[in-house]
Amino acid sequence: MDTAILSGLDASKALYKSLEDRINYLKDKNITPGLAAVLVGNNPASEIYVRNKTKKFDSLGLKTNLFRLDENVSEKELLSLIQDLNSNNDFHGILLQLPLPKHVNSENVLNAIDPTKDVDGFHPENAGLLSIGKPRFIPCTPKGIIYILKHFNIDLNGKHVVVIGRSNIVGRPISILTSLKKIGNATVTLCHSGTKDLKFFSKQADILIAALGSPEFVDASYIKEGACLVDVGINRVERNGKSKIVGDIDQESVLGKASSLTPVPKGVGPMTIAMLVENTVLSAELLLN
Repeated sequence: MDTAILSGLDASKALYKSLEDRINYLKDKNITPGLAAVLVGNNPASEIYVRNKTKKFDSLGLKTNLFRLDENVSEKELLSLIQDLNSNNDFHGILLQLPLPKHVNSENVLNAIDPTKDVDGFHPENAGLLSIGKPRFIPCTPKGIIYILKHFNIDLNGKHVVVIGRSNIVGRPISILTSLKKIGNATVTLCHSGTKDLKFFSKQADILIAALGSPEFVDASYIKEGACLVDVGINRVERNGKSKIVGDIDQESVLGKASSLTPVPKGVGPMTIAMLVENTVLSAELLLN
């Protein structure tokens, strides 16, 4: 069996193309979608991630500002900045780059973001809307997974989706999304670190979504013939003295057994940034309604 590669680069290009008319319409109304990115400290991975996001916004002619704060910033100071951004009409979306320093309560800060500017979809109000099937902002990575599957005509209707990982960022929201009648209409099994006999469930999956954060954990023995695999993992490992990025799926192992898979890198990753752009455009559009 030839395993099709589901390129996130190709899917993201299609998404950006589809946004052009929406962005131009907003600009005709004197609205330029704007994102405020808040970065605390100097975590190298976060630096790269935020830089890539801001570069993409700039390339699309959208507004973006980076608010950089010292590692030792107090929670009170950070909350004050969030409140200022909530009331700043230049910014339709607020991105709080995680993780935050240990002395800051991340939940308090995330919950302080205006839910109508919560383009990451992490605020309890947005999580609640998603859970009842009326989403406003869907977390970017799960939203990107849905887009990439639709882009490559992978039908979820009636399929068995197995998700490995239950985080509020990926695992839990994608399990809800794929089960919603208007989005996926799939039967969903959510597995996690406490699941006994994980292979029993994963080998039943028509579509397996691996979001557990363990390098190349899922190999061919975990999947059935013809399964579609979505690899959410981004893990840095050392191989032969060199650093390499790998996913949660042992991709070489599953080639020829899986019908399709998202590569790492250039799979789900580009879709996360694309959906941040789309959510920011959506936030600006809400001003017109």
